Amino acid sequence: MYYKLIRDMPEDNAVHGKLYCTSHYVNKRTGLLVERLHYICDTLENADYLIPALIYKVQVTQSPRFKRPLPILIQVPGRSGIRFHRGSQPEHSKGCILISTSMEQSLTARWLREQSAHLETRLEICNNINYYRNETGK
Repeated sequence: MYYKLIRDMPEDNAVHGKLYCTSHYVNKRTGLLVERLHYICDTLENADYLIPALIYKVQVTQSPRFKRPLPILIQVPGRSGIRFHRGSQPEHSKGCILISTSMEQSLTARWLREQSAHLETRLEICNNINYYRNETGK
């Protein structure tokens, strides 16, 4: 599985990012977030609550649970409140994408700036574990 971040920006300023699944275990799935083939951060998901393979809008909104602005996936089928937030164990999530504390702050700030500039961020989730290797030749 991989995730691809798509930003609706002027063509000459387009930024493309992807979040790739790197390993799938019994209770967790790990991945890495990449923008323009530059590593951004590692990710972690609870394998019991995997996100369906579709394209989602990403917005930064105030989280009622965490009491701070966090990125949220919009219109996940049958679910709500699916966010990027800090965590280090699959038990820290019931469907969210976990990232480190510093990356939570960095991604939230970056996506909030884009949202303030009226740029739309979308997240494409696809079932294809080998996509990263095929794309980069690694």
